[in-house]
Amino acid sequence: MSDPRTPGWLSRVLGDRSTPPPAERRVVPQARPTPLTRDRVGDALSEHGYHFRTDEDGDLTGVWNDSRFWFLLLGEQREILQVRGRWHRQLPVASRRAVTLALNDWNRERIWPKLYLREEEGELAIYSEVSTDLEHGVTAEQLDQLISCGLGTGVQAFASFDTLLPPQV
Repeated sequence: MSDPRTPGWLSRVLGDRSTPPPAERRVVPQARPTPLTRDRVGDALSEHGYHFRTDEDGDLTGVWNDSRFWFLLLGEQREILQVRGRWHRQLPVASRRAVTLALNDWNRERIWPKLYLREEEGELAIYSEVSTDLEHGVTAEQLDQLISCGLGTGVQAFASFDTLLPPQV
């Protein structure tokens, strides 16, 4: 009988636990976390070849799958990274109850991203957020993972709403 395999994503997080690590295995020192900066976020986005710009508020922003995303540094020391997305569609205010129920279902069943609704200029806008406190710094690998999580889960959430709601709700 073969050993059960750990799912791919879990084995990347936990490592292959099917055999104990060899005693002679050396511990590779990890990069030290360094302070979060807008330049570091921009460098991480550039390494992926993503197209983005700095908006009038000084925030990094770009469009992924037709939806706008921002990479915000919040907090007193600008130590909180928030990847915030805004769905490309707007909905009528009359659909607030149904949309709120759908958002609650999403938030109850998933960790990321947090989804919420805002009324803007007489219509409803759906936002996604993934926020992380990086008071003690962040490595390049961690920053890359947080950006990927914020973008990936935000795009996934918005794609889900694209399929749930007809084009002319």
